[in-house]
Amino acid sequence: MECIKQSIPDVVLIKPKVHGDHRGYFVETFRQDKFEEALGYKVSFCQDNESKSTKGVLRGLHFQLPPFAQSKLVRVIEGEVLDVAVDIRKNSPTFGQHVAMHLTAENKHQLFIPRGFAHGFVVLSDTATFAYKVDNYYSPECDRGLAFNDSALGIDWSLPLEQLNLSDKDQHQPGLVDINDECSMFNFEISLYD
Repeated sequence: MECIKQSIPDVVLIKPKVHGDHRGYFVETFRQDKFEEALGYKVSFCQDNESKSTKGVLRGLHFQLPPFAQSKLVRVIEGEVLDVAVDIRKNSPTFGQHVAMHLTAENKHQLFIPRGFAHGFVVLSDTATFAYKVDNYYSPECDRGLAFNDSALGIDWSLPLEQLNLSDKDQHQPGLVDINDECSMFNFEISLYD
């Protein structure tokens, strides 16, 4: 597998090796030892999640507060999404910046999003099946969100606003300036990523 640090180096694009011929393909979607070797630190995933959505569905931007903060390893099984990770670690040099990546069933790319990031995606194909691993369990008490359309973030979701389909919850999330206290709960520890 090839691991490529993004403009925010803690977010890593993973390109697994695909073996294909006239019969189809085989791909190793996850291997703990190679994954940790590429990151330079340990991540222990405890849960797999999957969702199916139609074109224009935007899920996010979501995060969980410590002690239930989550790292995610995301991929698309069917279709295409624009996947977005926003750095919400208050003392990070990339605070408020984001990485946006096209993940498709065809390219089989994955994105690793560490703790301290808000995450979301929008479906660009007719339908998409989205799968991801997390390293901490869901906690309703620690569940938070960030406004997908916060002008401070400057995210281009690749679809006109009228084509987006959001849950009621995601339509009413606070902006980055409004979650300042929550952002200060995330530590940016450069030693983890050197």
